[in-house]
Amino acid sequence: SAPGAPLRQAMIDKGIGKDVYSVYEEGIKQPYFSVIAKNANPEQKQEFLDTYREVLEKQVKDGIDKKALYAAINHYEFRHREADFGRYPKGLMYGLQMLDSWLHDDTKPFIHVEANGTYQKLKELVKTDYFEQLIQKYLLDNTHGSIVMLTPCKGLNMKKDKELFDKLQAYKDTLSEEEKLRIVEETAALKAYQEEDDSPEALATIPHLTIADLKKEAETFTNEELCCGNTKVLFHDIFTNGIGYVKWIFKMDDIPQSLFPYVGILKNVIGLLNTENYTYADLANEVNSRTGGIGFNVNHFIKADLSSYHFTMDVKARFLLSNISDAFTLVLEPVKNTKWHDYKRLKELLEEAKSRLQSELLSAGHSTAMLRAISYISEPAAGTEVLNSLSQYRLIEELLDDYENRKEDLADKLEYLMKHIFRAEKMMIDYTAPREALDDLFAEVEKLEGSLFTDELTNTEPVFKPVLEKKNEGFLTSSQVQYVCRAGNYIKKGLDYTGALRVLRVMFSYDYLWNNVRVKGGAYGCMCGFLKSGEAYFVSYRDPNLEKTIEIYEKAADYIRGYDGDEEEMTQYIIGAISELDVPKSPQAKGGYALGCYLTGTTYEMIQKERDELLATTAEIIRGLADYIKAFMEDECVCVIGKDEKIKESKDVFKVTEQMFR
Repeated sequence: SAPGAPLRQAMIDKGIGKDVYSVYEEGIKQPYFSVIAKNANPEQKQEFLDTYREVLEKQVKDGIDKKALYAAINHYEFRHREADFGRYPKGLMYGLQMLDSWLHDDTKPFIHVEANGTYQKLKELVKTDYFEQLIQKYLLDNTHGSIVMLTPCKGLNMKKDKELFDKLQAYKDTLSEEEKLRIVEETAALKAYQEEDDSPEALATIPHLTIADLKKEAETFTNEELCCGNTKVLFHDIFTNGIGYVKWIFKMDDIPQSLFPYVGILKNVIGLLNTENYTYADLANEVNSRTGGIGFNVNHFIKADLSSYHFTMDVKARFLLSNISDAFTLVLEPVKNTKWHDYKRLKELLEEAKSRLQSELLSAGHSTAMLRAISYISEPAAGTEVLNSLSQYRLIEELLDDYENRKEDLADKLEYLMKHIFRAEKMMIDYTAPREALDDLFAEVEKLEGSLFTDELTNTEPVFKPVLEKKNEGFLTSSQVQYVCRAGNYIKKGLDYTGALRVLRVMFSYDYLWNNVRVKGGAYGCMCGFLKSGEAYFVSYRDPNLEKTIEIYEKAADYIRGYDGDEEEMTQYIIGAISELDVPKSPQAKGGYALGCYLTGTTYEMIQKERDELLATTAEIIRGLADYIKAFMEDECVCVIGKDEKIKESKDVFKVTEQMFR
């Protein structure tokens, strides 16, 4: 799956799919390895099989690129040694790793946890034909394989719905009146059971904490503002077990209006094109061999006082402290030396981005609907939607539809954006490491300052500023379920953020929304959020309903206004809210948390105030939060992604209904 991997590249060169990748599922008794070509044509089946065999046989005969093997092993060894599982507790993740082997062999519970020896052995085996023999045995000579083709069929959902309706109708016609009545009674009994609260006796069997057990003090953070030449350096003196975490932050306050959407493309292709000194495959191998990974991304932050917001281009790298010079060199290579007019490769990357973005927009339909709904009323959300969501997908789609006529202009725009963004005067450095690593960082920053772009650029176009419009869209897909979002803003109605909203969010997740949208309504999930910037939302996940779910949202304020939970119930909600604040943080996460506070102007006093408000939440305070729900619901921002028939049935809910993917 690495950029330029021989089999992947051969498939792409032959036009077999727009995105090609592999999957290895090792956590089961019978592991399997798959090669997947997305958006391939059915008639390419034999060519797919022939290419698969041809390329792998060549790899066995000529040998796998040793540099690529070392790079892949180093990539996974770095992740293993770093053991950064994000917000998930290490104990939980280690336990799951143990089960991958322990479930199938009682004598080997630790082989995936104590893996240092494994990685050392794999590095030694690179010098042999071990990996080539694995390909021969398991991917070429193995007779236990299958070819699976998933082919879309227009109208299939409607056909299946009709078949199910006819089947149920035929069954209903065979029932007597007594049998029909029994089904009605059983359904009523099920609904009553779903609405019934657990008994006090049952609840008492669950161990639980008290408010007195919770830490009252907010988590501290460390920010040290330094200066290296003309560059601001934000330093976090944290023990990192020999790893450095650097983030280069470039402000994008002055991106021209017409060019801003192309920043979304830019972040997806930097580092994946040939440069003056490397092919993109060789560059990927260098990055994986000499660092723990380098990534380009776009973020935004909103000042705590809501006075302004800013988009940034961020470059992240992690590395052994002794390799800091390599990290800076490998970041600068694609920034300064990319060959932007490699039109063949640029098209491959656009097709890959389109394929992956389409999958993400559907698989995380709740996030897509939520962001789109908030973008009607929020400039930061609107900008994020342009760069990362449906608007970005449609820009890529338009470029590919007319690629031959637009490819030169696209390459010119990307090159211009590079010179516009990656400039020393726009740069800030964020560094998480022990203090003794600072001298090496300063030496690299001094070199970097003089290496970034200094070209004089002229552009009279106004800078990007999104135009907000409440569109209330319904996006039609072939899905059998809906993602239903309702959003708005409570701060614009004169209400201030309070830590009690965190408790309210937990309450909704385990009580009102859970019971009504998931348990009774049949949705797979339902979420809500109350952001410090004032935006708030309800959104369902894989929901069979649409208008029924919106009705539940509209009754939420009345439910909260009449809430009468006792002290024990409130305690459990408070504990749930605190647990989200007190997630253990890795060194990288601690640095990121401190950086976020710095950029937004959030002080420790503000964080403590939020925690105090959370811990002091009572049922009376919760009832008062009904005003917040009523306030944001008044904006009536609606976005739904779902089944075409369902959306068409509810067309009065929307101002616009259209196919999500044209």
